[in-house]
Amino acid sequence: MLINHHQHRSTTLALITLCAILTSACGDSTSNQANAIDYTKTYTASNGGTLIDAMMGEPSGLIAMIAGESAASAIAGNIFNSLLKYDKNLELSGELAQSWDISDDHKTITFHLKPNLKWADNQPLTSEDVLFTWQKVTDDKTRTPYGSDYKLVIKAETPDINTFRVTYAAPYAPALETWASLHILPKHLLKDQDINTTAFARNPIGSHYYKLEKWKNGQHLKLTRNINATQGQAKIDHLMSRIIPDKAAQFLELSADNIDSMGLNPIQYARIFPARPDLNKNIALYKELGSSYTYMGFNLKRKPFDDIRVRQAINYAINKQEIIDGVLLGLGEPVASPYKPGTRWSNPELKPYAYDPAKAKALLKEAGYEDRDGDGILDKDGKPFSFEILTNQNKEREMTGVLIQRRLKEIGIDANIRVLEWASFLGRFIKPKEFDVVVLGWSLSLDPDQYSIWHSSQQALGQFNFISYSNSKVDKLLEAGRLELDPDKRMKIYHEFSKILLEDSPIVYLSAGYGLTAIHKRVKGISNPAPPAGIGHNTYEWYIPKAYVRTEMSEN
Repeated sequence: MLINHHQHRSTTLALITLCAILTSACGDSTSNQANAIDYTKTYTASNGGTLIDAMMGEPSGLIAMIAGESAASAIAGNIFNSLLKYDKNLELSGELAQSWDISDDHKTITFHLKPNLKWADNQPLTSEDVLFTWQKVTDDKTRTPYGSDYKLVIKAETPDINTFRVTYAAPYAPALETWASLHILPKHLLKDQDINTTAFARNPIGSHYYKLEKWKNGQHLKLTRNINATQGQAKIDHLMSRIIPDKAAQFLELSADNIDSMGLNPIQYARIFPARPDLNKNIALYKELGSSYTYMGFNLKRKPFDDIRVRQAINYAINKQEIIDGVLLGLGEPVASPYKPGTRWSNPELKPYAYDPAKAKALLKEAGYEDRDGDGILDKDGKPFSFEILTNQNKEREMTGVLIQRRLKEIGIDANIRVLEWASFLGRFIKPKEFDVVVLGWSLSLDPDQYSIWHSSQQALGQFNFISYSNSKVDKLLEAGRLELDPDKRMKIYHEFSKILLEDSPIVYLSAGYGLTAIHKRVKGISNPAPPAGIGHNTYEWYIPKAYVRTEMSEN
């Protein structure tokens, strides 16, 4: 799943967005020692052990500003720090910074770093590293979708090794939040490197709780505790993320006690687990509405998707509730704006396009599409209305594509589905904009600024506006929203932005799904019920009692 520039960083665990419909039946779990252990016993917190989770896709690299995807951020978030972070109540607090001051005119922020910070290689971490990172993210040669936030800084300086100061031309509402999103990189290792191609992305040195121990292509990434961690020591010794692109295979591994954590799909959560007392004995389930949504996006540079009537017609032709009920088993919410339902930024007056095939056909006829040859497929200028729906290996999205395909066929559109492995999907099709239509997801931030996704200036290679959306009214609203400090006025700006976006229909909002996470009960220290930041807010405090530590699995 692509992410935007304000995604809240996870620490130990990527709370993976819903992904798949189970494609194979699961029988009883394989016999293993875990089934004989009573995980309800109470133990004092202890250090040690390995936590193993499963990832759908392999990161393209571990410099998050370059990779721009959730798989990279999930791993890199354990290796690198930012100046600030969100606490369990979603309030900003210090990470590398111990304090910060904001000038009376709201244009200058001065960050005071904690003393004696070190990188994992024992070199000092100073304000020079922060300045270097800012210089890299704002360098036009750096292929990053995140630069626009930081280019608003007109002056960055380091009065001393523990002080970093930035000045903006005008007050910038999301300013502090952006400094909770930028991983600080080591100048001494990257100053002479091309950040777009450096081998550092495969073998990084960071400052957070963990450091990379091993990356076995296509199989797993293993992290080990960093003794120089700037935030102190995490309790679990090792984190291993196994790359298992199929949810059914992940589920079998979870059942066999070969992994500790995974993101479940709705069938696994709502149907398989209730029927399997053996699993409930060993595995705890967690449910929370995530800050993400699934959508179908049009390549607006390709005909006929440059015609608003065609986009709106397709929106009316798709039954969103059918997708929520059929794919998510009801474990999702309809959406009509690019914000989490129930938050102040989500415009309550907006409703999703109704399922209305008749209206869809009328709009398509107005746009010149009719079935002139009687083959059941609409045509125009002698060409049938046919296109390809592209998505990545993700059973939930594949099933969504099938339902969309069926509904489009009913109104005379021939849609084919193509499923690709993530790296190929991103590199060969998304970045160079070689697609008709995509089914994807956005994971969003706490701050409502979505300049990097929707502003017309953000369409270059590797930037997030890869569907090539352009609307001058939206541009002005996004620009105004970044400068407005009054929360109520900002809300009105983003409500108006959402209204225009819904009418333009550059994407079809499909659903906002719940995060459904399974974690083995050997893992202790998890907050339940979860605070506003979710169960992953304190993963450094999670621990595995010595009695429950698994025998290390072979990595060969």
